[in-house]
Amino acid sequence: MTCFRLSVESGTKKVLFGMLEGARKIGDSRTAQRISAILSVIEQTSLSVICSLLRITQETLRRWIKAFLLNGPAGLKSRKRPGRPSKLTKSQKKKLSEIIANGPVEAGFPGACWRSPMIQDLIYRKFGRYYSVHYISQLLKNLGFSYQKAKFAADHKDAEMRKKWLEEKWPEIYKLAVDKKAYLLFGDEASFPQWGTLSYTWARKGKQPVVKTSGIRKGYKVFGLIDYFSGRFFCKGQEERLNSETYAAYLKEVLSKTKKHIILIQDGAKYHTSKAMQAFFSNHARRITVFQLPSYSPDFNPIEKLWKKIKQYETHMHYFPTFESLKTKVNEALLRFENMQSEILSLFGFYRNMKDHTV
Repeated sequence: MTCFRLSVESGTKKVLFGMLEGARKIGDSRTAQRISAILSVIEQTSLSVICSLLRITQETLRRWIKAFLLNGPAGLKSRKRPGRPSKLTKSQKKKLSEIIANGPVEAGFPGACWRSPMIQDLIYRKFGRYYSVHYISQLLKNLGFSYQKAKFAADHKDAEMRKKWLEEKWPEIYKLAVDKKAYLLFGDEASFPQWGTLSYTWARKGKQPVVKTSGIRKGYKVFGLIDYFSGRFFCKGQEERLNSETYAAYLKEVLSKTKKHIILIQDGAKYHTSKAMQAFFSNHARRITVFQLPSYSPDFNPIEKLWKKIKQYETHMHYFPTFESLKTKVNEALLRFENMQSEILSLFGFYRNMKDHTV
């Protein structure tokens, strides 16, 4: 049998298309395959072509047609069956996992992002096994993979220096801070723009959230330092630019608020390491000892997480009609965190979990 005429009402066709979309959304590949076959029959596609495209026998197709004729669209719904033997052996699954982990380019694909059809083709070429594209996501989950957004890593990041920082430099700094009974401060700066920032939020389908903006390109800058031992938060907001002069003025204010020695850990921003700041640190060497984080290692600076929290909960999706409204909002957030030592301490993550702080 190569041809078969199957006529249905437009309402039934609409139901079939709705069921097909629903089956695809939940990953029910068997139901989707059956509905696709019946829709193809309705469109008078040759049965041999349908069988070839769906990789099924004509006998299987006849059974689906019979089920549809007897029970309508409901007859096409698949019923869960006891698990059948996997098409890939354990060794083949292990090999597939290795190939996927190494990325599509190494596997000979032009794109750098894995897509289900690519992995379907990979399995067929490497192992001679055919998987429905709708099942690929479940297979990958079973193999320990998840669908994730990639992140950037600077190609000039020095892995050896980062390792040395954690294994040698950090224990040395920690011991010095304990011996001196000093503040162990991680420092950084952030800028909060008046024109606002956007983020993800729940909204009705087809109704993209809209946030008003003043369009004014002016930012409120904040210097910050957080202490590893106590969770104390030193901060200062300003309208002026971030430079060596304002950085030095901020550090003088911090020095005036404590008699403790300060161990300062900072990144390599130009105004942190300028000649003016080198002179400043030299003149205040009795009060401040400075250490530099490895280059391109913001993940080693816990205060970065604080800026992210403030923006996420306080400024994202907000409308600031005036610069004063922005300043008020940010200053309120800074004041709250000044009184939330436990929250600050939680930012130190892996530093606090390291078992050995001594050299």
